Amino acid sequence: MTTIYKIAPRALWEAAERAGAFTGAPVDVEDGYIHFSARDQVEETAAKHFAGQRDLLLIAVDADALGHALQWEPSRGGALFPHLYAPLRMHAVQWVKPLSSADAIAEALD
Repeated sequence: MTTIYKIAPRALWEAAERAGAFTGAPVDVEDGYIHFSARDQVEETAAKHFAGQRDLLLIAVDADALGHALQWEPSRGGALFPHLYAPLRMHAVQWVKPLSSADAIAEALD
């Protein structure tokens, strides 16, 4: 099983849980897909896009459960990043952990 990761504000994720699917943060909606990171990318993603933010969640997702809607595409520095071209259904979520800050990724992954 391949695990990919999403960082999201708690309020946004809790609304998605109530709705039964996550349709993305504003940047995801604007880009037309939900941005994810592989394990070796998620710390840099946190530092680049979530520095200084609080009340975040780290969401682990089973990439294999997403089917063909998940595409690995070049992004930062030409590295392949997972992009989901569909809502994220809750059945694919492995776990959700709170982050005290964007710097707490390594601790959450242990």
